[in-house]
Amino acid sequence: MDRAAAEKLATELYRALASGDRDGLDRLLHPGFAGHATEGLPLGLGGDYQGPDAMRRQFWGRIARSVVARAEPAEFALLDDGRLFVRGRYTGTARTGAALDAEFVHVLSFADGQVSGLVQLTDSGRWSEALAEPGRDLETVDFTVTDGVGVLRLNRPDVRNAIDQTVADELYEVALRCAADQSLRALLISGSGSTFTVGGDVSVFGGVGADLPAALRRMTTPYHDALRILSELDAPIVTAVHGAVAGGGLGLLYVADLAFAAENTKFATGFAALGLSGDGGNSWFLPRLVGPRRAAQLYFEQRVLDAADAAEWGLVSHVVAGDALEHEAWAAARRLADGPTRAYGEIRRLLRDSWSATLSQQLVAETDAIARAAATADAHGAVAAFLEKKTPTFEGR
Repeated sequence: MDRAAAEKLATELYRALASGDRDGLDRLLHPGFAGHATEGLPLGLGGDYQGPDAMRRQFWGRIARSVVARAEPAEFALLDDGRLFVRGRYTGTARTGAALDAEFVHVLSFADGQVSGLVQLTDSGRWSEALAEPGRDLETVDFTVTDGVGVLRLNRPDVRNAIDQTVADELYEVALRCAADQSLRALLISGSGSTFTVGGDVSVFGGVGADLPAALRRMTTPYHDALRILSELDAPIVTAVHGAVAGGGLGLLYVADLAFAAENTKFATGFAALGLSGDGGNSWFLPRLVGPRRAAQLYFEQRVLDAADAAEWGLVSHVVAGDALEHEAWAAARRLADGPTRAYGEIRRLLRDSWSATLSQQLVAETDAIARAAATADAHGAVAAFLEKKTPTFEGR
């Protein structure tokens, strides 16, 4: 492809992205499209995207929900291998109200008259600054970060931490803060009062009448985005549950790497009793964690599990006495925060992506991940400490 044709395709791509032209993107992107975004971008956006749908929904779509931005190309150059080098700027305004202004370099590949690949380099720090919103007060969720350990605590104890629109919005807000906070090395999720969460706030559902479909769509959109961001954090997550975990609130259990449950905890989906199909990632996580038959039991038979059952089925990692829950979960989060954060991030991605990868793809991913981990200061220090028969100290870099 000559330079003029390559520039024309690139210009059409940027116009389609700026206008949200889905049909235009379908026409421009090759079925074998592969994208790579800068590592370290907030919202867990950095990394590889296979296929046009993944790039459109998981990268560009998620950006559009958090920032109104344009990629404005300023310089084009055709490389010797036929790829197109593009330099420009991202400009726009995040939902936080902060301005985004970050340089980018794109390298575009082409096949069969379409864009077949995009490698992006940009200033991830500028993106993190634009998407962070540290000054906003939270009403229903508490969030603090101390010495690398973040604590996200649901705080509607009077309604057993039921999830309404405000909770959903604030969980999304906290997820954004977590993704943007480079000091975060582990996250602990817990709940105030007698119950971790009963799931969606049914009293709200009953008050919206015929507007229920739209209300549920408004509420699940930020909540699901929060779960997606949390599942893709580099920092490992510990969840501590007690009392009950139900409905969409189970999603906050699923995103954890280590899940602690007090002995008295009950687990249930509860959707069928309300004539609803479910949210919170239940239909994706449950079959993978407990198997399709047991997932069906939880949905169709409305099976309620106690903590021992939940551990045996694979929903939680540890069952502890109720009065020891906070201590045990905090200690686990503290241990993880003192560990090799960058390596933990690679491990989280490998475990998550293995569910949709072939063995060959996973072996390649492991090679790439271990090479990235090996380049960190923590890996160099740990190898040296091992050879010297010393205990390594990890700094998360």
